[in-house]
Parts: sequence; C-alpha cells; structure tokens
Amino acid sequence: MEMFVYIALFAPLVGSLTAGLFGAQKKSLMVGVFASGMLFTSFIASLLLLVQVLQGHTFHVEMMTWIKTGDFNVPFGFVVNEVSVTMMMVVTTVSTVVHVYAIGYMDHDKSFNRFFAYLSAFVFSMMILVMSDNLLGLFIGWEGVGVCSWLLIGFWYHKESATWAANEAFIMNRIADLAMLVGIFTLYWNLGTISYEGIFATVGTADHGMLVTAAAFLFVGAMGKSAQFPLHTWLADAMEGPTPVSALIHAATMVTAGVYLVVRMNPLYDLVPEVGIVIASLGAFVAMFAATMALVNRDMKRIIAYSTLSQLGYMFVAAGLGAYWVALFHLMAHAFFKALLFLGAGNVMHAMSDELDPFKMGGLGKPMMWTFIMMTLASIALAGFFPLAGFFSKDLILEVAFVGGHPILYTVLLLTAGLTAFYSFRLVFLIFTGEERYKLFGFHPHEAYKYMLIAMSPLLVLAIITGFTFKGGYYEMVTALLPAGEYHIHNPIVYWIMTIGTQLFVGAAVLYAWIKYKNAKVDKKVEAGFFYQLLFNQYYIPKIYDEVFSKPYAELSKMCWKLDNTVVDATVDGIAHVFYGTAEKTHTMQDGNLSSMLRWMVIGLVALIVTAVIFIGITVNADAIMKLLGH
Repeated sequence: MEMFVYIALFAPLVGSLTAGLFGAQKKSLMVGVFASGMLFTSFIASLLLLVQVLQGHTFHVEMMTWIKTGDFNVPFGFVVNEVSVTMMMVVTTVSTVVHVYAIGYMDHDKSFNRFFAYLSAFVFSMMILVMSDNLLGLFIGWEGVGVCSWLLIGFWYHKESATWAANEAFIMNRIADLAMLVGIFTLYWNLGTISYEGIFATVGTADHGMLVTAAAFLFVGAMGKSAQFPLHTWLADAMEGPTPVSALIHAATMVTAGVYLVVRMNPLYDLVPEVGIVIASLGAFVAMFAATMALVNRDMKRIIAYSTLSQLGYMFVAAGLGAYWVALFHLMAHAFFKALLFLGAGNVMHAMSDELDPFKMGGLGKPMMWTFIMMTLASIALAGFFPLAGFFSKDLILEVAFVGGHPILYTVLLLTAGLTAFYSFRLVFLIFTGEERYKLFGFHPHEAYKYMLIAMSPLLVLAIITGFTFKGGYYEMVTALLPAGEYHIHNPIVYWIMTIGTQLFVGAAVLYAWIKYKNAKVDKKVEAGFFYQLLFNQYYIPKIYDEVFSKPYAELSKMCWKLDNTVVDATVDGIAHVFYGTAEKTHTMQDGNLSSMLRWMVIGLVALIVTAVIFIGITVNADAIMKLLGH
C-alpha cells in the first residue's frame, strides 16, 4: 500500500508539471482533462488508503533524508492515519470536482493551461501539508499553499484589484507564518524534535510556560491561514480570483489548514486549556463578526466568503474546547456544501456576464433550475436544517459549548446560526426568486454546461448524506487518534427542546428573509443608516489598516526612495563623475603623439624624484622631526 501513498501525494504534481509544459502555448482542453484525471487518480488512491485505515492500518513512509546536520535529522516522511486520511479525502474529492468544473468555467480564458498548472500545484501543496509527519514538512506545504494562492488570486494580473488582493493575502499570511516559525523553533529548542511522534512523546514532561508560548505562536500561524480576526481582511478580497479558485480555497485548501494544524497538534493544546479557551472565544467572536458583515453585502461571492469565515469560527470553537473530532467533522461537512455554493455562484456569474450584485438578478430560478436547486440545498445545509450535513456538524458544536458549560459561547453561536440562515437565503431569494430584474440590464441568463452540473452533483450528494457518516464509522475511526469525548445532552427533554428550538429559530430567519426579499426591487444605492454603513464597510477595519499601516508605510517608502536618490545615488554618481572627469583630463597621455608622451614621461620622472627625495629626507631626519614635534 506504500505505493498508493506516493500516488495520492504526487499525482497532482504530475498534473501540474504537465500543464506547466504547455503553459505558454495555445489552450488545450486535454491539459484540463489530464490534470483532472491526475486528481481523480489521487482520489482513488486516497479512497483505497481510507479503506485500509478503517481496518485499523496506518502507513508511515520515509522517502529520503532531507536535512541532516549534527543531531538535527529531518526526512521526507509522510503518514496516513485517521486524521490525515480524512483530510486527504476532503481535499481530493473537492479538488477533483473543481478541476472538472474548471474545464468549462475557464473554457474561454487564453491562459487556460497556466490555470491548471497553478490549480494542481495548489492541491499538491495541500497534500504535502496534511500528509507530512513533521512540522517542517507541514510548513513547506503551508508555504506552498501560500505561493499558489498568490498565483491564483492574482491569476488575472492585468486587473489591478486582482494583483492587490493577491499581494494582500500573501503579505498578511507572511506575518502569521513568522509567528508559526517561532512556535516550531520553540518546540524544537526545548524538545529536540519536530516530528509529531517525537513531540507527542515528550510534550507531557515539558515546561508549561514553554508549551503556552509554542501553542500561542502556532495558533497565530493558524489565524493567518484561516483568516481569523484581525488577519481576516484578505479572505473577502481573495474573491478577485476565478471562482473555481474561491471554491478550492474556501472548501478544501488554504483556510482549512489552520483548523487542521490545531487538530493535528491536539496533544499540545490539551495541555494548555488557557490557550484553548482563547481560541474558542476568538472563534465565537469571528463567527458572529463575519455573519454580520454578510447580512448587508451586495457581492455574491463575498457573502459566501463571509459565511466561510463564520463557519471557521465554529470549527475553532470546537477545537478550542477540546472537541477536535467535532471540528474536523464540521470541516469535512462544510467543505462539500461550501464548494457547491461557490460553483453555483460561478454558474450565475457566467449566466450574468460576471455580474455579482444579487439586486440586479431575480427570477433566475426558471432559466437556471438546476443551479437553483443545488444552491438552495447547499444553503439549507449551511443554515443547519435537518437532515442535511450542516445540521449534524453545527448541532454538535452547539452541544459542545452547552455541555462544556460555556453559555456565552453557546448563545453567540446560536445567534450566528440565525444570521447564517438569513443571509444565506437572502442571497438565494435575491438571485432566483421574485421579479426578473436582470432584464432591465440586458442580461440573457442560461444554464451552465451539462458536464459542469454533473461534476457538481457529487458535492450535492455529499452535502446531503455526510451528516449520517457520523453514525457510519467516522466517529469510531477518528477517535482512534483524537480524544474520544462525547458531547451529547443526556436529558432527552432538554435535547429535543434545544434542537427543535434551534430549528424553529433558523426557520424564522429564513421566513424573515423571504418576506423581506421576495419582491425585491433594483436597489442602486446603499442605505445610509449608521449600522448598515458600519457593516457594509466591514466595521471600517480595512480603512483603519489603510490609514494606520499602508499609508504610513507608503510614506516611509517614499522618504527612503528620496534618501536613496539624494544621498546614496548622489554619492555613487559623484565618485563616478570624479573618475570620469580625471580620465577626461588625463587620457591624452595615451594619444599616440611622441612629443606629448615624452613630456608626460619627464613630468612623471620629476614627480618620482621629488617624492623619493622627500621620503629620504624624512627618513634621515626622523629623530630631528620627532624632537621638533615635542616627542
């Protein structure tokens, strides 16, 4: 089975390199087909490994020695266990669907081949991240994901907004990654190892203060990748990239890496509950914070992006409270319905000539019936309605907070569930129901290619059935490696009151969205109310960052540029001018004129004699000169 480990890992790389060979050539559909085939191959290999893991097997392979100096030895090692294989299945399933979908979505793009080279490299980096058996290997995948996200967010580099968004994501993640490196170095300095096996074997006897420091710095790294406050602004701006990229970033790669890091390092976080409660508290805040911004946004993709940010908050609440398997379960369930939402949004964009304002749509349910059905079911899952996937995973997180004795966290998450239902169906109602407002703008919507809809169908099925895998072996599998806590409310009366009450609450939110937006009109202006403006402008945080960090840094850069021009360049140019001027004056020495050259020879001889006489005089009369100077 070791061969399947390598196939699962390197098949996306083969697809990326092959597409890269044709990157500058004319678009070829076969490039997309081959890259998709490599992702499907990785999926099959991951599925076969999953079967083996379910039977109690784990796989640990070492390709070669990577770094060896003194006692520091890091091999290229990979491990397939209950946690990593779960992530492998999520990554390969979603990525395969996205690759097939992208063949149609990017059909008319002149950089079609280049896109698939980047997209497959993105998946390969994520596979390195989740399969590595040590923190340094994870960090290589971590940085690879960051580079590929920069390439893909800024894929349409001729658009200034795309290049700006790519740079923002890259730079903000570099800030967090520095903290992550500090955390890795802290663990190595104190424990002498960076392998998971070595860390987990010795972490129980380590100094508590050191563990708090390492856990905190690692989490800051997770905050960057998973866009947690205050490092969150890049996530919504990343929507400048092609929609398949958005689906991949939000569902299977990039933002899920931070949650995976905390889950993977669970033996460390179990020993520092004070860090865990900070993680959970921040997660609850971000869940509510992002949901409020989604309430008023008028960009279809950004609304879905804010929902990702909010759901990541749910995952961190579970992980921070020690329910790591619950966090991983919600990560898995969320991946399927969130990818489905983004791909559905891509269908709408194609139908509406890349229009993103849902107020300019309406009535698209008729010409785009299948997209309507898929996005509606995905929204039902996101809102947490029974029996779709989101109900099981989100309900479990609410139970974790309630059973754990955290009423504030529970209340915040419950309120967020209502907000999620409202903004999710606000988007559905504005796009697919009501008057056909798109006719006022001359749009002629049409359904996506059939094979794009067929490619999306596995995500639809998984968004419906994933919740039932909790009873179908998922819990038994992951709790062989993760803490096997049970978070059910044992009093059946309390459980049913809370469950039914939550369902009624989110149902009321959907009903309110229907009443408010079923007859929506074209709204060309943004409301002027204070709170509306506050949410619409993202609490003015991007503006604050611009005023406090970006503009002062730009001014400092201008000052340094002026200093470079007036001092550094002037000095270098001055020296050059001196030598140039001297050369201009003395080049006649070599003009080939015999009389001139004899004249210079005499002058040089005289100068040499005078110098020699002065030197001899100083040497002979050194004692007299020293006495004259008072020595």
